[in-house]
Order: sequence, then C-alpha cells, then structure tokens
Amino acid sequence: MSSTQHQAVEITVGGVTLPAMLDRPEPALGLVLFVHGSGSSRFSPRNEQVARHLNAQGLSTLLFDLLTEAEHEQDKIDGRFRFDIDLLSARLLAVLDWLRREPKLAGLPLGVFGASTGAAAAVIAAAERPRQVQAVVCRGGRVDLSGEALARVRAPILMIIGSLDRTIYRLSRSATRQITTIYELRLIADASHLFEEPGKLDEVAQAAAAWFLQHLAAPETEIPLTQP
Repeated sequence: MSSTQHQAVEITVGGVTLPAMLDRPEPALGLVLFVHGSGSSRFSPRNEQVARHLNAQGLSTLLFDLLTEAEHEQDKIDGRFRFDIDLLSARLLAVLDWLRREPKLAGLPLGVFGASTGAAAAVIAAAERPRQVQAVVCRGGRVDLSGEALARVRAPILMIIGSLDRTIYRLSRSATRQITTIYELRLIADASHLFEEPGKLDEVAQAAAAWFLQHLAAPETEIPLTQP
C-alpha cells in the first residue's frame, strides 16, 4: 500500500464553513465519512485512531466538524447542539451533496462512521441518500435517536458496542426492531462506552474496516432490502 495523502480542506455548506481533514491512500478503495459524537470534533483521538486503520486498509477518510467554531464553543457551555439531531443530520447531508461535486471523491464508494449522537445523523443520511451511502458503522452510537429513518435505511449497518455499556446496548437492541436491512450488533468484550480499555479501540477499527471492505460497492448501485 502506498503512502496516504493528508490534506486540510474547508467545506462550505448552508452559509457556514466546516473544517475537515481528508486522508487518501492511493489507490483508494472507498471513502468513509466520520460523524463525531456529543461534544467532540474532527480531532477526536478515537476517530483518528480508527481512521488511520482504515487508511492502512486502503480506505480514504474525511473527518469534519459538524459545528462551526462559535457553535462548538456555545455547545461546551450549554450542550444545546450536541443532541440537535436535525441540525447534525442536515449538516451531514450537505456534506454528502458537497462530495458529489468533488471530482476526485465523487467516484469513490461511500460509507459513514458515526459515534454517539453522530450515529443518529449517519443513519438519517443513509436513509435520505440510499444510492450514495453504501454502508454504515456506529461506535457506541445512539441509533435510537434517528427515529423513523431507521426503518428506511437500505445500507448494511454495523453497531459496535462495549459489553459494559449496558445503556447503549439496551437502546440499540430495542432499535433493531425497526431495521429492515442487513445489520449486526457486535459486542466488544470487557469494553466501556468509549472503548478506553487497552486494545479495545483496535478491535473497533478492525471490525469497522472489515464491514466497509465487505459492503462498499460501486456508486449508484442498488442495495437490495434484506431481512437479517
């Protein structure tokens, strides 16, 4: 595998500019968008670690901020934006539209990696862009906050949860009743919500890479509805 190109980019959507970091190995087998969770940013060390593993497997990654700098600072004070799923998903959808206008990226099979509340935005984006989003992975994700969109997702969904994170497991298990596509709920043994235990985030990265490499297909390819 050749070296990975590292590039800072700015994404202008809906009158705001969102800073992002694009890492692209050559050749690239696909592109994975990272949608961070509550109170986080493109500098999330956990997402960066997973992204580096995906890069090593030949997948490009785009880590971007869902909030502007001013919104992020306000959110640190009162948390008003981190559970605003409508705003987060709207920003993600705008980024997906931006990708379609980028010649070097538009042709890559696309997956979305969502963490915490970002997982809900990832699910909604997959429901709204069924021909564009080919696979979804959620790390400790609040898929339950995606509402009725969960039943409309056609892309395969992998939910990775720490076995010690009983609340997220319970919420995710309940949410699977709405899923009508291929899905897997995978528990990482002896891991907590943030997978801070030694080696556990490596297991998350390995599972995510395998899922994306298995399910990313050519752009605009129809994905059949399959009941697990």
